[in-house]
Amino acid sequence: MPHFPTPLSRRTVLGAAAATAALPALGTVTASAAEARPTTASTNLQAGGDLGPNVIVFDPATPGIQAKLDEIFKQQESAQFGTGRYALLFKPGTYSGLNAQLGFYTSIAGLGLSPDDTTINGDVTVDAGWFDGNATQNFWRSAENLALVPVSGTNRWAVAQAAPFRRMHVRGDLNLSPDGYGWASGGYIADSRIDGSVGPYSQQQWYTRDSSVGGWLNAVWNMVFSGVEGAPAQSFPNPPYTTLDTTPVSREKPFLYLDGADYKVFLPEKRTDARGTTWGNGTPRGTSVPLTEFYVAQPGDGAATLNAALDQGLHLLLTPGVYHLDAPIEVKRAGTVVLGLGYATLIPDGGATAVRVADVDGVRLAGFLVDAGTVNSDTLLEIGPSGASADHSADPITVQDVFVRIGGAGAGKATTSLVVNARHTIVDHTWVWRADHGEGVGWDTNRADYGVVVNGDDVLMTGLFVEHFNKYDVQWSGERGRTIFFQNEKAYDAPNQAAVQDGSVKGFAAYKVADSVTDHEGWGLGSYCFYNTDPTIRQDHGFAAPDRPGVKFHGLSVVSLGGKGQFEHVINDTGAATSGSDTVPSTVVSYP
Repeated sequence: MPHFPTPLSRRTVLGAAAATAALPALGTVTASAAEARPTTASTNLQAGGDLGPNVIVFDPATPGIQAKLDEIFKQQESAQFGTGRYALLFKPGTYSGLNAQLGFYTSIAGLGLSPDDTTINGDVTVDAGWFDGNATQNFWRSAENLALVPVSGTNRWAVAQAAPFRRMHVRGDLNLSPDGYGWASGGYIADSRIDGSVGPYSQQQWYTRDSSVGGWLNAVWNMVFSGVEGAPAQSFPNPPYTTLDTTPVSREKPFLYLDGADYKVFLPEKRTDARGTTWGNGTPRGTSVPLTEFYVAQPGDGAATLNAALDQGLHLLLTPGVYHLDAPIEVKRAGTVVLGLGYATLIPDGGATAVRVADVDGVRLAGFLVDAGTVNSDTLLEIGPSGASADHSADPITVQDVFVRIGGAGAGKATTSLVVNARHTIVDHTWVWRADHGEGVGWDTNRADYGVVVNGDDVLMTGLFVEHFNKYDVQWSGERGRTIFFQNEKAYDAPNQAAVQDGSVKGFAAYKVADSVTDHEGWGLGSYCFYNTDPTIRQDHGFAAPDRPGVKFHGLSVVSLGGKGQFEHVINDTGAATSGSDTVPSTVVSYP
């Protein structure tokens, strides 16, 4: 293998470009148009309807496709905390000579029932030219449901967190690093087929689920596979591959597609012991819901309108834009779908919770961002009420590509970001992030004590990214919890050791399993520290859990980035300390 630079923290070089604001959005709903949307509903709301100006639909005969793609990319390339939001949708057919470069808050997707219904002879590209070849801030973008025939034989997808690659068929190779093999910190692939090899190169970590790959070239710190045909064999820590033959339970993300001239949302069915894609052998299994059963929300819709639509028995389709909420979206009905397009963003104002889900079967939340408001929210996203106890094993609640941000776009605060009380919930790919750069960032400025709190039993996390919280990043008290892949960075900006002291323990663990838990299991979990405000800070461990046979971990690692702070152990009192500034992980193959 050629030598690639050892990646450090995504935060080591920030630069003014990181906080570049968006240009005026192309076709964004104007203030007058937004004000025209109802904020209360005394009569029934109309279902279905127009997808709005920021959902741009192409067919093979559309003129000027490349010019439109380039126009949006120019606006969104460095607009990390801007307000532009776009969904680029391609009707079934064949497109040639395209290079869709994706910037922030841009989603590209095919509108077929299978990825192979929509073929691009060209590329869907993410690179890092905007950030001097550093891909560690390439967040909040996605590619779904397309077949690609890359021009050079290799498609480049150099992303960091919150950038899913779902239901994709790459008829060639896939390169996950930026041009020049600079730093990269991703990522996530699901329900995809890469005919050639995947080259992560400088990627620090990656999770791939229920897919097929022709080969996998290398690993840096933590590469995790579950249900992946062609995955490398289990070999953690050298190389650091954690490989599960199947995924215990999975249900793919809902997606919009065209049935003739009619838009529908496909709801894939649940799989147990899943392996490989859902679409490789004909029509995928699941059900379709016509758009006429959705309220098509537009920016400017408030909580009263969205809740009126839900009370009317409709699902929600959140079109691209920013939604301010003065009260929670209350999802009370079993089987409700809340699907966002183009990174629709919910901002709870006045200390509200953004979304609450009742203790009911089959709710699906997917494809949106929750951005904390300036007044502290006790919680941002609640899955099930406190004490939820219903059995959802036959029809679980799923939370997919739902991301949480505290600070960065401005001062935001939340005591706890995501609380899971409901049993049998599947959280499939989330990034819960207390911002370490951007606007409104500081130890108390964007205070957020807890990232993910799991109280419910039988909860499964697949692809869990949680970073920089003031106390525990993950705190788990439910029984029979399972996590496949975890990536964490401790809060950089802790002012001193006392600020992160957890009683007699030095530093709050990144992943804490409560002492009362008797059954828990995790695979491929990593935590990194970069205490650049006070490099003398020590963490007793990255992981804390009760020492009993039913609590098991496989493939644990901790890393000190550049020697800014150190870990004394990996889990509890087990595992060697990190030392020096060489960013070499300390690992534990299995625990206990």
